[in-house]
Amino acid sequence: MVASTLVAMLCAHLLCFSVMFMLISRRLPGNRMGMDFFAAGNLLLALAYILQLVEGGPAWSVMSVINHTLTLAAPIAYWLGAMRFFGRQVRLWRTLIIFSVAYGIAQCLVQWGAGPTARYAMLAAMASVLFFVMTITVIYGVRTFAKDLYGEMFFFALLIGGICVLNALKFLKIVDGGLDALHMDSRFQMIFYIYMSTLATIVPPSIVWLVLRRLTDSLRNMAARDPLTDLLNRRGLLDALTQSFNSRNAGPARLLLLDVDHFKRINDTYGHQAGDEVICQVADILRSTVRRGDLTGRIGGEEFVAVFLEADGDRVIHLAERLRASVENHAIRVAGSGNVLRCTVTIGVSPPFHGANELEDALRQADAALYRGKAAGRNRIESAHVFASVAVEGPGSATV
Repeated sequence: MVASTLVAMLCAHLLCFSVMFMLISRRLPGNRMGMDFFAAGNLLLALAYILQLVEGGPAWSVMSVINHTLTLAAPIAYWLGAMRFFGRQVRLWRTLIIFSVAYGIAQCLVQWGAGPTARYAMLAAMASVLFFVMTITVIYGVRTFAKDLYGEMFFFALLIGGICVLNALKFLKIVDGGLDALHMDSRFQMIFYIYMSTLATIVPPSIVWLVLRRLTDSLRNMAARDPLTDLLNRRGLLDALTQSFNSRNAGPARLLLLDVDHFKRINDTYGHQAGDEVICQVADILRSTVRRGDLTGRIGGEEFVAVFLEADGDRVIHLAERLRASVENHAIRVAGSGNVLRCTVTIGVSPPFHGANELEDALRQADAALYRGKAAGRNRIESAHVFASVAVEGPGSATV
C-alpha cells in the first residue's frame, strides 16, 4: 500500500512537471532548449507508472508490453532533450517510434523463448544501460560542450548514475530471485520508488534552473555583441579585456583601430545594403586575421577594433599589414546585384597598455594615429608610439 502511494505521488509529480515543461517550451521562441522533449519524457514515464499501478504486478499482456516500452522510451526522450538543450539537432518521435516497435518485438521474442522472468530482467538491464549511457554523456559534456555548467553537470551525473546502479541491482535480484523481487512492497522496491520520487522532485526544478541560466547567458552575450557582425561591442570588449587581465599575469596588450575608407561614399553610391555587406565582410576578414584568444569588436558605424594580447609591436604591425592587404584585395559581392566592390581601410595602432582601465586611453591614441593616416592619404597603417606609417599607393576609395 505504501509503495502504491509512492508511485501515485510520483505519477502526479511527473504529470505536473510535464505540463510545466510544455508551457515553458511554448514561451521559448525558436530554440526550445529541449523543454518539449523533457515534457514528453515526463509524460511517458508517468504513463508507464500508471499502467504499472493498474496492472498490479508482473503479467504478460498488451498493457505490460506497453508499460515496459514506455519505461525505456522516457530516458531516451530525456537524453534527446539534453542533446537539444546543447544545440544538437535530433528528432524525438521518429526515434521513439522506431525504438518502441523494435523493443515490442524483442519483448515478444524473449517472453516466448525464455519466459517472463527474462523479459523483466531485460527491462532492468536495458534501463541500466540507457542511464549508464546518459551518465557517460553528461561526464563527456563537462569536458567538451558543457564546460560552463561544470557543477550542474556533475550533480546530474551523480543522480543519473544512481538510477543506473539501482536498475543494475534490480537486474541481479530478478536473475537471482525471479519475479518475487518485483513485489511492490519489498524493501528494494521501496528504496527504488523513494529514490525515483526524490528525483521527480529535484530534477525538474534543476532543469528549469539550467534553462534560466542559459537564457541569462544568452541575453548577456547579446548585450555584449554587435547584432550585425556578432563582434564585441564597446561594453563586451571592456568586459572581455577585464576578464583577460584578471585571469592571469598577463603581459601588455596592443590595440588596433580600423576604419573603412570613404564608407559614406559606398552607402551613397550603392545603398545601405551594400554598406552592410562591406561591414560584414570586413568583420569576417578581421576575425580570420587575428590570433586565437585575441579580441575583436565593432565600436562604430565603420570602425573596428582588435586587441592583441601579449604581442610585441612588430608582430602587431605585421598582422595589421596583413589585415590591410586582405581587405584591399578582397572582392565584395553585393547580394541582389551584379556589383563587385573593393574598399580599403586605414589602421591606427596604440602603444602597449597593461589593464582594462587603460582601454579608453589606448582607443584615443589609436584614433589619433588613425586620423593621421587618413590625413596622409588613407589605405595605410599609422602607429601611435613611434609615429611610423606604412603607406600603399592607390586611389584610396571604393571601386567597382
